Amino acid sequence: MATVLSVSGSPSVSSRTARLLRHLDTRLVAQGHDVIPLDVRTIPAEALLGADFRHHAIVEATELFERADGVVIATPVYKASYSGVLKALLDLLPQFALTGKTVLPLATGGTTAHVLAIDYALRPVLNSMGAAHIVQGWFTLDKHITTDDDGSLAVAPAATEALTQVVDQFSAALGRAPLLAAAS
Repeated sequence: MATVLSVSGSPSVSSRTARLLRHLDTRLVAQGHDVIPLDVRTIPAEALLGADFRHHAIVEATELFERADGVVIATPVYKASYSGVLKALLDLLPQFALTGKTVLPLATGGTTAHVLAIDYALRPVLNSMGAAHIVQGWFTLDKHITTDDDGSLAVAPAATEALTQVVDQFSAALGRAPLLAAAS
């Protein structure tokens, strides 16, 4: 199957966004995909903020994007846009780092007022980076993502149903990725 780079754009160690993403990674693995997690917050700040293209962490991240057939990008929404750490990483990748890739954008936030952040903030950047196919993304309210005392994740049933659907559509699109790239 496909190699999927699963990118968490959250700056927080205890991020609901990252936990939700890792939860969805298990579904992709169960579908036969090789999933490589990347938490942008683990990339040294001096490399991201100093635009150090030669820093080993930036070089490694760039190589992960090159290897991937598909990319899932998840971000919390702050002030109607995706996170600054995600922006810093995307700015350091080659201009067409997503060429030929299938991409699934996901976002989390505290209010439905931010639901359009995927389409109006994140999608244009992903498109400008050459993504072959950006599948329908999904916005999940923070209140629909909870963690239990044992660290396990609980997602509200309605959100679970929608997330399952978008992940399955992404997985199916990965199977068609060579056809999409050939048609371009």
